[in-house]
Amino acid sequence: MLALSTVAARPRTRRLVGGMLAAALLLFVAIALSLAVGTRDVSLGVVVDAIFAPDLTITDHTVVRDLRVPRTVIGLLAGLALGISGALMQGITRNPLADPGLLGVNAGASLFVLVGIAFFGVTAASGYVWFAFLGAAIATVVVYAIGSLGREGATAVKLALAGTALTAAFTSLITIVLLSDGDAFDRYRFWSAGSLVARGLDAALPLLPFVITGVILAVVAGRMLNALALGDDLARGLGQNLVTARVLCAVAVVMLCGTATAIAGPIVFVGLAVPHVARWFTGPDYRWIIAFSALLGPTLLVAADVIGRVVAKPGEIEAGLVVAFLGAPVLIALVRRVKLAGL
Repeated sequence: MLALSTVAARPRTRRLVGGMLAAALLLFVAIALSLAVGTRDVSLGVVVDAIFAPDLTITDHTVVRDLRVPRTVIGLLAGLALGISGALMQGITRNPLADPGLLGVNAGASLFVLVGIAFFGVTAASGYVWFAFLGAAIATVVVYAIGSLGREGATAVKLALAGTALTAAFTSLITIVLLSDGDAFDRYRFWSAGSLVARGLDAALPLLPFVITGVILAVVAGRMLNALALGDDLARGLGQNLVTARVLCAVAVVMLCGTATAIAGPIVFVGLAVPHVARWFTGPDYRWIIAFSALLGPTLLVAADVIGRVVAKPGEIEAGLVVAFLGAPVLIALVRRVKLAGL
């Protein structure tokens, strides 16, 4: 029996590995386009020279190294973090519509960025980062603490309700500050649109350890999420410690969502749609869902950034707006094709 099950599993494993290679190829294409396409198109040969043999007296080399490499790296980090954190959120809450907005992450980050702008005079992206990260972390901790109250502990319904309530409260505070401070509104609206522009590597690299830590925790949590998907009672019967699993996932979500929201703004639909697309290839196994999301998330965000540069030449549209525009019909198609109760 064991031999038969092993033989039966081989075609599925080959299919999943093939899917991973295809996703990796798509990501490579998105990176190449991000470095070559824009208001000033650059050939791939010049891109390679600019990266490996730069001559800063050549304008195209300067454009690639100083402008496009930083925004591509930030798109990769933010997309990776959003894709994986979306899979974790949907797994831990057993809510197929979970995304960084569900647990109040976007609202917390937005509120604290606005506080930094309005009360501390922060104007640079490198300053927004730490306010956004702190706000995202506090929001997630508060939501989990509220959702854990009561005899049953942190259930999916209580976490969703707590996140919705906190988001409403934070959004009200944001509106009050924006209505009373026109200068803060002008600076805040650029960050809140979800853009990869004007985010230098000096703002992203200090947060790289948080992304790495979040990814490691997500990989560890994959098997736990498979148990939680069976329901709390059955997961306990299989020996799964529910508190440990939820705390581990919550910490990973703080690390990943906080970082993504900090460096790229409150981008929607990446964390929501990417895990569903991954399930088309993987089925319900969260270990593979997380792996696919790690490739599909940055592919989507970087591709959206490229599209935003092309459709509005010589200007551009923020990546967050493009993702929202593309994500809406995708989400509608997913809802029509997939039985959400089975997720």
